[in-house]
Amino acid sequence: MDQDDINNTEWNDSTNWSPPRWLGIYFSKKDSRSWVPKPFPILGWTVNLGQPKGVMWALLIGAAALAIAFLAGWLSAT
Repeated sequence: MDQDDINNTEWNDSTNWSPPRWLGIYFSKKDSRSWVPKPFPILGWTVNLGQPKGVMWALLIGAAALAIAFLAGWLSAT
């Protein structure tokens, strides 16, 4: 079994997805990808929190969202 097969098997395993599955919270240390498609393709992609790069991406996106919210609040107060 090669890594692509492992990735697909892990992605199809419902225990790697936090409920509700459409929300797209994915955690698998065996899946080598940092970004994986959500179960419903129209909803886009999500990070694999089982991989260090996936955690880094989640933190980076969260920090960017907080910075934008802070900046928007600061600009509207002036």
